[in-house]
Amino acid sequence: MAAGTNELDDLDLQILDILINDSRTPYLEIARKCHVSGGTIHVRMKKMEESGIIKGTKLLLDNAKLGYDICCFIGIFLEKDSSFDDVIAELTKMDEIVELHFTTGKYSIFMKVICKSINDLQNLIRKRIQIIDGVQRADTFISLFQPIDRSIKINTSEKGE
Repeated sequence: MAAGTNELDDLDLQILDILINDSRTPYLEIARKCHVSGGTIHVRMKKMEESGIIKGTKLLLDNAKLGYDICCFIGIFLEKDSSFDDVIAELTKMDEIVELHFTTGKYSIFMKVICKSINDLQNLIRKRIQIIDGVQRADTFISLFQPIDRSIKINTSEKGE
């Protein structure tokens, strides 16, 4: 059972706020900022991990510096809703897809894709995505610039409101 923010107290929210700003902050530094012991931080972190509030940590990479210059979003139209699970199973195998969402609105599936080049993106769409049984068509939107890239800000002063 996943805990909601109503199960978090002010200390938990302070800890999360510090980690959102810098996930590499050592427990002892968090403890100092929160005026508690390192052991308390360890216990709180373990509790939030076990409840599913903290799902892990991610290494953030500069994709362009690694040669991955294309970031785009692709909306998938399915031929029929019953093909959803099979299409998802095939899309999951593609390393270029870094996010995949089941959405309301125009598309059944919306995903974020990172590729090295336009040619690689074209091959991904034409030779791998559009040939999946159940995919009717795909719309692609290339990102030119990403001015905001952040985690959600937790409001520590108005818990649950």
